[in-house]
Amino acid sequence: MTPPRDTACITFQRHGGPEVMTLSRRPLPDLAADEVLIAVRAAGVNRPDILQRQGLYPPPPGVTDIPGLEVAGTIVAIGPAVTDYHIGDPVCALLSGGGYSHYAVANQSLCLPLPRRLDFSTAASLPETCFTVWFNLVMRGDLKAGDTVLVHGGSGGIGCTAIQIAALLGATVFATAGSDEKCRYCETLGAAKAFNYHREDFRDLKALNDGRGADLILDVVGGDNVQKNIKVAAPKGRIISLAFLEGSKVSVDLMPVMLKQLILTGSTLRSQPIPVKSEIARNVREKLWPLVESGRFHPQVHAQFPLADATAAHRLMESREHIGKIVLTCQPD
Repeated sequence: MTPPRDTACITFQRHGGPEVMTLSRRPLPDLAADEVLIAVRAAGVNRPDILQRQGLYPPPPGVTDIPGLEVAGTIVAIGPAVTDYHIGDPVCALLSGGGYSHYAVANQSLCLPLPRRLDFSTAASLPETCFTVWFNLVMRGDLKAGDTVLVHGGSGGIGCTAIQIAALLGATVFATAGSDEKCRYCETLGAAKAFNYHREDFRDLKALNDGRGADLILDVVGGDNVQKNIKVAAPKGRIISLAFLEGSKVSVDLMPVMLKQLILTGSTLRSQPIPVKSEIARNVREKLWPLVESGRFHPQVHAQFPLADATAAHRLMESREHIGKIVLTCQPD
């Protein structure tokens, strides 16, 4: 396939609601020496895309303003220093931006071979959440077999991934979600118990693990959860914030943090330098990809929309009615 000179993509001229996104055309970017051009067949939709559209999460300097942090497709061009992949290879890839497009550029070190038995749409749901969860649960959170892990937002893309990875690595997993249906779903993925946060208190998990509490907490909610997390954390527990759906500005009592020797931390993936993301990619390929290809890890795709319907995909994500990932599909020019 010979790439065209320009490509269809989703852009927005102002920040706002989903309606600001339009299907446009942009010139194809030039490739750096270690980059590949991917003919995109599917792109994952993630909450950072929502925040970027709202003007709350701008792309890093030098990164395209086209949203989209993960894609799957076929390599159609390579830079002169690319040695790991060839034209025609099917891959999925982590991006800093540009995924909502028929063609996207990725660093070769952030590409992963398309897992056996997965189609492009399913594979596109993996990079952003798998990199994020592996980085925070395993590499930063020091997850060990036998740990008790609490995953907030268990039915979302991050949550579905975190529950499965933690359970596969030998942890006892608890989760929170916003309905009984979503809670049962979390339990099918490996959670020992999921708490409906509208009517249950997740701090009750201490009664289910001999009063110890959670060794590792992955939080995308913030708000009132922050103090509750401190309360339910086990001695020397690690609390990792990835997002703040209910707000980042809170008043908390830090005395338990000192007395229990807790670690409170957080991270974003997009702004990490390439060497850090490359190390995450290596870990994911060596340790998680075999679980994906064997069928022990199950990607969770809730809905697919054509690229031109990105507005509908964002509306669904903002409704919080989805379970798992949302994906955009396209057929390159």
